[in-house]
Amino acid sequence: MWRQSKVVRPIQAGNKNTSMNKAELIEKIAEKVGVTKKQSEDMLEAFEDITTSTLKAGGEVTLTGFGTFMAKHRSARGGVNPQNPTERIQVPAVTVPKFKAGKALKDALKGKDKE
Repeated sequence: MWRQSKVVRPIQAGNKNTSMNKAELIEKIAEKVGVTKKQSEDMLEAFEDITTSTLKAGGEVTLTGFGTFMAKHRSARGGVNPQNPTERIQVPAVTVPKFKAGKALKDALKGKDKE
């Protein structure tokens, strides 16, 4: 059975693309916290390193209200070669990262205000 993949596009305000890259995130963190861009970059890299090592060790990283980063095991399965649909292929087992949004993040995106 084929699963149709979802195409995720950034939310746009008018014609302005509102997606943010790593450099822009570092700049926003520096402005919001009142530190230098280098300090902000170091904080973001530390978060990435700690999260990656925790997930590799089989743990989870939970930021209450924001969400949980976790590693999920995807079992091996049979598939179809898209270039040759008559050919069956074996897709190997793999561990993939997953993010589950927390209630506060979901509510913020739905437009609900904090009470």
